Amino acid sequence: MNLEELKNKKIKCQQWKNVKPWWDKIQEVKETIILSDIKIDLGDCINIGKKNDLSNEEFILLKQCAKVLIPWRKGPFNLFGLEINSEWQSNLKYNLIRPYFNLKDKIVADIGCNNAYYMFRMTEDKPKRLVGFDPAPLAMLQFEFINHFIKAPITYEMLGVEHLDIYNHKFDFIFMLGVLYHRPDPVGTLKSLARGLNKNGEILIDTFMIEGKEEVALTPDKTYSKIPNIYFIPTINALKNWLKRSGFCDIQILDTVLTKSNEQRKTSWSFDQSLEDFLDPNDSSKTIEGYPAPKRVYVKARKYK
Repeated sequence: MNLEELKNKKIKCQQWKNVKPWWDKIQEVKETIILSDIKIDLGDCINIGKKNDLSNEEFILLKQCAKVLIPWRKGPFNLFGLEINSEWQSNLKYNLIRPYFNLKDKIVADIGCNNAYYMFRMTEDKPKRLVGFDPAPLAMLQFEFINHFIKAPITYEMLGVEHLDIYNHKFDFIFMLGVLYHRPDPVGTLKSLARGLNKNGEILIDTFMIEGKEEVALTPDKTYSKIPNIYFIPTINALKNWLKRSGFCDIQILDTVLTKSNEQRKTSWSFDQSLEDFLDPNDSSKTIEGYPAPKRVYVKARKYK
């Protein structure tokens, strides 16, 4: 596997038939809306500038570009008065994990970073280096659009967790939020995280869980909560065993949280279905397939050696 060839995907995808219109619109924004000294607030809602910073024509172009990039899964953002009400209120997750890390002067990765909402927030810690991994073109384009204004020191790679082994440097801290249940080999994925860490490096992950003291995992039939690529949903004790077998110690369970509609819901900026459509309409404690409703466990651990 050649890393440089893989990284060139970011350039090549700009000419893909389904991607080129998005990329061209972003380039139009970059060439037309050129600003300096705008106010940026990296709080719960990432706020960039105010409406009177733009001409009417510039605001119309900005809105056209943001609409072209629907669906917005992570956020929220407010660009010059344009509210992008994402499907996920990502500030809830970020505020939950925020007390458990300090990234100052560390080399940090966010695996499955989507449009980099979390990484924009992480810049307040002043990490030495901040790298996002996500192979999805739309997520990368949303990042390019937002970062045209923020200009955050973030490296965005259209790569996945499986490329950590060949990446050109290791990390002190790795986040992997909402990814593990999408991997058909969860232990192999966690081992990749361990190999991607420097000595005494740490990870912070969240994944779906099921209740129970047994060291077992649910393996959904075709879909889980209408999501097809969900493979293993462990009990906490099973997840701990996965982590131990993958080379981690000092395992801390930070929290367990049932997904609710204040965190994930349909908006005009997202898909036409969301959490309310994924649950049993007669029993919200179950998914539409009859499995336990989505509940997440947040875990922090340290590389053993």
